[in-house]
Amino acid sequence: MTEVVETDICVIGAGSAGLSVAAGAVQMGARVVLIERGPMGGDCLNFGCVPSKSLIAAAQAAHTFRSAGRFGIAAAEPQVDPLALRAHVRGVIAAIAPNDSVERFEGLGVRVVRAEAHFAGPREVVAGGLSIRARRFVVATGSRPAAPPIPGLAEVPYLTNESVFELAVRPEHLIVLGGGPIGCELAQAHRRLGARVTVLEAARILGKDDPEVTAVAKARLAAEGVVLREGVAVAAVAHEGGRFRLRLGEGADAELLEGSHLLVAAGRRPNLEGLNLAAAGIACSRQGIEVDAGLRSSNRRVFAIGDVAGGPQFTHVAGYHAGIVIRRALFRLPARVDYRALPWVTYTDPEVAHVGMTEAQARDRLGDGVQALAWPFSENDRAQAEHETEGLIKVVLDRRARVVGASIVGARAGELLAPWVRGVGQHLPIGRIAGAIFPYPTLSEVSKRVAGSYYSPKLFSRRTKTVVRWLLKLG
Repeated sequence: MTEVVETDICVIGAGSAGLSVAAGAVQMGARVVLIERGPMGGDCLNFGCVPSKSLIAAAQAAHTFRSAGRFGIAAAEPQVDPLALRAHVRGVIAAIAPNDSVERFEGLGVRVVRAEAHFAGPREVVAGGLSIRARRFVVATGSRPAAPPIPGLAEVPYLTNESVFELAVRPEHLIVLGGGPIGCELAQAHRRLGARVTVLEAARILGKDDPEVTAVAKARLAAEGVVLREGVAVAAVAHEGGRFRLRLGEGADAELLEGSHLLVAAGRRPNLEGLNLAAAGIACSRQGIEVDAGLRSSNRRVFAIGDVAGGPQFTHVAGYHAGIVIRRALFRLPARVDYRALPWVTYTDPEVAHVGMTEAQARDRLGDGVQALAWPFSENDRAQAEHETEGLIKVVLDRRARVVGASIVGARAGELLAPWVRGVGQHLPIGRIAGAIFPYPTLSEVSKRVAGSYYSPKLFSRRTKTVVRWLLKLG
């Protein structure tokens, strides 16, 4: 017989978004049921952020071997053990997994159900022999890799972020379909670990970021031997004799590209299948569940958060969504999403970090008076000491000299972005950054220097010199 469970909050999906809601709600006194059909921790822990950054760290170690000569230390070609590398990635996942485990959440008081869930009505979800009736439901089922409609692709054993970290061999030639953050990060990592790598992008590589900034990152990838090809149309894919063969273009201009492995990193799609959303009156599209600014679906009892809500697909957005739902579902506060100060980072080397509007977006939306400031890493003493001089910081101001956007490419750009996230979110005038005291010598001084450059034309003008000479004459 089906057991009926009455609860306050029912969360479907134990990835970053769902776990954050469940942990927060139960510790605030709500009864919570958490349903997950796959591994606890979702994509971020098992197939995304954690394994990718672990692989990138290993690749950085290999790169350090090769580039030690710039410090007067004998360089060497690293010996990469694919099985030990895989064990390293698995070990990092295992170290973090207890934070997302069934045991931890049951210890907090959450009832965890390991089963597939579907709606049986507007106020009921069925999973694992349970009929769960809740005051509020939260759908946090995430997303998965999407495959472009290329003839032959569905019939070949291509890799995605869900399988690439399990490789037990080093690819001889890795072909990457997609030049977004995932494609570029994994391309550089595998190149540093000894593979030949070609990236194919139908549009522009790292196309969501400022072109002036991405040019620096693309130049580094190319210098390290990653072949970057933009505006490329893949006409067909085949797999024969253990080799992938991709036909690029059509007709007389067509060419054949061959590789040992194929990684598809060309977007994602929401996990909606099997939820029976129609039974609950929940509207959705190919982009995900349709929600309002408060993340509520067309069924007022159901929220959708994280990737499945069709918005920006980042783990930090999932956590942000969770906070909004907790405020609305538990405290009935009018919380709404605001992506004006949404940051993101591409973890190539150098890193690419961004928040707010790019220069082009600001000029398009705000019109006259927009100003862009830039400062190179080569003018930073710490960058010189560490031979990390490739990069720049670019800040965009509105006509009142308030920060509306910032882009950084360079060493630890993601860490350097924090003051600019605050600047965009709080409409700070550039003077608030320029007047701050930054420790020396640190890379963070690039923020002070770029902010200070706003005042340089006036501060060092002929008029200022005249005023200073006049004041000095007064004694």
